[in-house]
Amino acid sequence: MYIVIVGAGSIGSPLIEIATAGGNEVVVIERHEQRAERAASEYDCLVINDDATTKETLLDAGADRADALISTTDQDATNIMVSLLANELDVPNVVSVVHDAEHMDLFARIGVNTMENPQRLIAEHLYRGAKRPSIVDYMRIGDEAEVFEIRVGEDAAIADKTIQEAAAEGLLSDEVLIVAVERNGDDRPITPRGNTEIHVGDLVTVYSGEGATPAVTDVFGHFEDYDVGPGEA
Repeated sequence: MYIVIVGAGSIGSPLIEIATAGGNEVVVIERHEQRAERAASEYDCLVINDDATTKETLLDAGADRADALISTTDQDATNIMVSLLANELDVPNVVSVVHDAEHMDLFARIGVNTMENPQRLIAEHLYRGAKRPSIVDYMRIGDEAEVFEIRVGEDAAIADKTIQEAAAEGLLSDEVLIVAVERNGDDRPITPRGNTEIHVGDLVTVYSGEGATPAVTDVFGHFEDYDVGPGEA
């Protein structure tokens, strides 16, 4: 892919690393001289030290023939302007960071795929790591639902039961679905069925319509989760 990345800051730099490592042809536009020089020295890509909010700069970067343009600056106004210009140049896939949630609709109206405030997402993951230490990884879906990974503990109520048995005993509500099971010794994850038995040590991927609440995670033997409040260790 031919990718134009706008911004080589805290978000843009790891993106440049990933995109170049993936064998893509990458052109970076960074208006700050020091950031531009650092990106040029660290990554195998062309770096243009200029203002991306002008069509001339985007054309210099080859945006008119790019497969995708990703705007990562810390200013929504800049990202909107860059996205509008990219649309004028018929870039087929325009993606942007959005820092203010109130601007999400505006980006959507101009046909831009968005990532809302990555710093906040990082903060939420860190908070979740403190509040719910048993959760290996998670993704929020909508306002409440979550998909998360959790390892089955020795005292888990679900251990040595089939999914069907666990549901019949009320351990798994209608809002909870086990979608994958990773087991030591198996090369591939198990796609669970009703007769799939859950073992201690399994890493299970769970969808919960009510989120990863203690009532859900307790079933997998993790009772150490707690709420983090002001002044609590």
